[in-house]
Amino acid sequence: MTESTAARKPRRSAGSKAAGTTGTKAAGTTGSKAGTGAKRTTRTTSTTRNAAQGSETELVQLLTPEGERVETAENSPYAEYAAYVADITPDELRGLYRDMVLTRRFDAEATALQRQGELGLWPSLLGQEAAQVGSARAPADGDHVFPSYREHGVAWCRGVDPTNLLGMFRGVNNGGWDPNSNNFHLYTIVIGSQALHATGYAMGITKDGADSGVIAYFGDGASSQGDVSEAFNFAAVYNAPVVFFCQNNQWAISESNEKQTRVPLYQRAQGFGFPGVRVDGNDVLASLAVTRWALDRARRGEGPALIEAYTYRMGAHTTSDDPSRYRHDDERAAWEAKDPILRLRRFLESANHADEGFFAELEAESEALGKRVREVVRAMPDPDRFAIFENVYADGHALVDEERAQFAAYQASFADAEGV
Repeated sequence: MTESTAARKPRRSAGSKAAGTTGTKAAGTTGSKAGTGAKRTTRTTSTTRNAAQGSETELVQLLTPEGERVETAENSPYAEYAAYVADITPDELRGLYRDMVLTRRFDAEATALQRQGELGLWPSLLGQEAAQVGSARAPADGDHVFPSYREHGVAWCRGVDPTNLLGMFRGVNNGGWDPNSNNFHLYTIVIGSQALHATGYAMGITKDGADSGVIAYFGDGASSQGDVSEAFNFAAVYNAPVVFFCQNNQWAISESNEKQTRVPLYQRAQGFGFPGVRVDGNDVLASLAVTRWALDRARRGEGPALIEAYTYRMGAHTTSDDPSRYRHDDERAAWEAKDPILRLRRFLESANHADEGFFAELEAESEALGKRVREVVRAMPDPDRFAIFENVYADGHALVDEERAQFAAYQASFADAEGV
């Protein structure tokens, strides 16, 4: 198995020597060795401007884009978050880096496989590795995770074999993993519905008297769905131990964030009666710290919280999307300077927490992962094209039978064409 050895210790990242490099060619990761000094700064947050509202919004940040660790003053309102990673070890930092690099390599391999016709579709997470890996290393073994359809890094950290994800997008399984084996529930394609599932599960945990927490992942586009607002309200009223983790990657397919909301997304929590926090989603340490804080308060019975991870989708919404039609190259270039993997690599190098041997071994593991993924996917059977018509109705339906016959004739037309 190539999966992260840290999966069995979700509160801490394993510092195994293995895996990946900031710069695997297939993944398009950051290959520069640029290190900056481990200079500390007294800055506790960054600010971002919400274009729709014109107001400045504080952003929890513990690692700057230049790879400098942010020092948080004791009287800072963000000291509570920073305390959750104050004792993080070099071994754990290397583990976080490894998770991000291998996740990016797997994602790049999946994109290539879709382009080669091996997958029907693929939603890339490129650029969102820190938000996913940082938050996914926060839950304890007994906590439950409800993903949407882009949480490949979260799946990795929870110990799900990545080839199971590819089987789903190839159409040969419905997920392929047992949600009870690692408390990672199946991908949800319906936008926003998993927020309700997670809230209901959290309410059940409370009734059972357990001290576990629940985390639900969704995007900025899903925040416009009624299901998410309903989940917020139920969670608040019933004080459910659930953390809502919104990855704001700026674009809901081709709809910009400014066209979806007049206020920063994290502020929506105030209207429902629970706290909201905006975190630098390209900062793996901040993502880890804030998620640990939110889950801890949930387990203590203090109710839900909303985390808005402010990040960016570097690639297309899915492989059927063309982002060049609705956004400019200079926008992506600005976010490339905030690359989450390069950021952590700079810190590891400047603090002497990783050497060339570590990065070389990681490169080798990354290559091995890519090779294994290719081999497994290409050995998978072709999906049953007619399975879509099964189980629509328990006893069958005339319209479904008609559609099946039309589809069969369509498929047969290709065979006729090949025979000509």
